[in-house]
Amino acid sequence: MGGNRLPRFLSGRLPLYYGWVILACVCCAGFARQGPAVATLSIFIEPMSREFGWSRTALSGAVSLGGILAAVVSPLIGPLLDRHGARMMLCGAVLVTGIAVALLSTIESLLAFYLLFCVARMNFAGPFDLGIYGALNNWFVARRAFATSIATLVQMLGLVAMPLIAHAAIMQGDWRAGWLAVGATVLVVGFLPNWLLMVRRPEDLGLVPDRRAVPTSPGAPVPEPLVEPVFTRAQALRTPTFWLLSLFTFLAYPVQAGVSLHQAPHLIELGLSPTVAATVVSTFSLMSAVAGLTFGVLGRRVSVRATLTLIGLCQGLGTVLMITIDAAPHAYLAAAIYGIGVGGLITMLPIAWADYFGRRSFGAIRGVALSIQVTAQAIGPVLSGALRDWTGDYVLSLEVFTGLAFAGAAVALLTRAPRP
Repeated sequence: MGGNRLPRFLSGRLPLYYGWVILACVCCAGFARQGPAVATLSIFIEPMSREFGWSRTALSGAVSLGGILAAVVSPLIGPLLDRHGARMMLCGAVLVTGIAVALLSTIESLLAFYLLFCVARMNFAGPFDLGIYGALNNWFVARRAFATSIATLVQMLGLVAMPLIAHAAIMQGDWRAGWLAVGATVLVVGFLPNWLLMVRRPEDLGLVPDRRAVPTSPGAPVPEPLVEPVFTRAQALRTPTFWLLSLFTFLAYPVQAGVSLHQAPHLIELGLSPTVAATVVSTFSLMSAVAGLTFGVLGRRVSVRATLTLIGLCQGLGTVLMITIDAAPHAYLAAAIYGIGVGGLITMLPIAWADYFGRRSFGAIRGVALSIQVTAQAIGPVLSGALRDWTGDYVLSLEVFTGLAFAGAAVALLTRAPRP
């Protein structure tokens, strides 16, 4: 109950809209979310495969299986988000993820790795995603793009930091120390803010989205109503827009997950040092953060259709450049362009779902869409790992991902806002 009384106490005394406190909580959760991100795992692939002799396909399979588990649970927990809000969902995700990631430092078998990492990855792909974007979309409508871009920026800063934290701990100790450091960071950053301060919707504190107060006295001015679409899950599923966005998701997310996980080992196999590979991964993450903020600042000045098309083109171009890397500067360029596509994807796709279908049933609608997204994410890493083990390098997998990215850009051109 304390987590409910404190927000009500603060909301009446803060000189700012309480939604910005919610945004700060979401940012903490988004930073913590990156513990089991594929870019973080990519730092561990080489030392763990060297010690245990595991194939890249075996390691990638944990990412995919965790995604499949998230695909199963997301449609089930989406309606819970609509009814109860993001507080328990995010707190549970942080707690379970932090403990599971820290326990990866103790493993001695592939089975133990799968059990722990799949749990963490399921949280990453399901509860974290639903909780973060569900909270933002409840508290912001007119400022949704800006708030989402800030959350994406912090998530990408987490994606910059987590591989570097892991790499620094590995250099000081070994890969086991790396997992301990990542798990501790998840717990320290993510839990308390959401436990103490998260609130389901602005209406629960006598507010409405975007700093608009509900009048409490006779004669007080009534704020202009916020015009947004209202779709149930059943109605959304009957629109072409739902399935076009889903197809775009299914094409774009294997590229996002497959390239992100394997970029560090790909660079090492090309002759670049592990330190250069780690900083290239962080460059990709940094550019993702910059891109997410840029897309948010642009807001709705550019249509969703044009934005998603640009995202697909950047993913495809960045992946093409990765095929022919021959020196560190080339690697940084490829990672930067690819990062722009990924940052835009992470920022704009949740906004597209909320803008097109509204916030009332966002959890239920997004839960179904998220099952498609995480299934696509599950396909990418294992496809990349399997093609690498088959051919001996990552060229063929990068060629496949290039085709998927450009196909996604073509699908994005067909999207339109659905009619209520």
